[in-house]
Amino acid sequence: MTAQIRSALPLRLSSGTALYRAARIGALALAAGSMTVLGGCAGGSGRPDDTAYVARDVESLYFAAKDWLDRGQVKLAAALFDEVERQHPYSPWARRAQLMSAFSYYVAKDYGQAVSAAQRFLSIHPGNKDAPYASYLIALSYYEQISDVERDQATTRLAKTALTDVVRRYPETDYAADAQLKLDLVNDHLAGKEMTVGRFYEKTGKWLAATLRFRKVVDEYQTTSHTAEALYRLTETYLAMGIPEEAKKSAAVLGANYPGSEWYEKAYDLMERKAPGSMS
Repeated sequence: MTAQIRSALPLRLSSGTALYRAARIGALALAAGSMTVLGGCAGGSGRPDDTAYVARDVESLYFAAKDWLDRGQVKLAAALFDEVERQHPYSPWARRAQLMSAFSYYVAKDYGQAVSAAQRFLSIHPGNKDAPYASYLIALSYYEQISDVERDQATTRLAKTALTDVVRRYPETDYAADAQLKLDLVNDHLAGKEMTVGRFYEKTGKWLAATLRFRKVVDEYQTTSHTAEALYRLTETYLAMGIPEEAKKSAAVLGANYPGSEWYEKAYDLMERKAPGSMS
């Protein structure tokens, strides 16, 4: 994903990106580590009879799940990892299987199940060394579901909360660094939603409602790409409401922070037309 996105587009993490590959490698490292413990134990056969509900020893079941994951059969892999926990809940493999299940559901784009599995892992093993990765998977699962700015942004807010949690709880990890980058995009997306609604209110003559939306962008999302336009729109709406002094303040802030922008040029011209001499 590029560093910037247009607010009208959904935020997506392509399965072909380096970040995706890093996430996959991070989760599969659990499986690699477990192979070291088991030594020469055989992997799953990949046969059609490797179903989720056949009772078997924990090693065979775990490696059957891993085999399906390696083959790209992620939903079957997730079901088999779930079976490890169900059939052998007190085994050391159950902990590994919980996180591998969450990862498998994430790859399958079954984000609700991915969140549930990762949350279950965290509730049982809050201090585990893989807790940062589980939290990161939760954040990614919400992040992948962010819709365009025309739709409800409840999931976007969940993504923001989850990403913030990763940054706050695990600040020294690579997961926190990536979560911070995604937070910037999420905030830009939320600001874009406020701008969309504000423009609609302005277009329909609901000046106060529009002003509140633009003000929220300036106050809460001032580091996003929408701030300059929000200040210009505030200049417009304050003038429309007959409050030239507030319009002048917005235009002045715009000029101080974005002096060479098209939005400041438009605000300056607007003030000269509607309140001559006010920008002198």
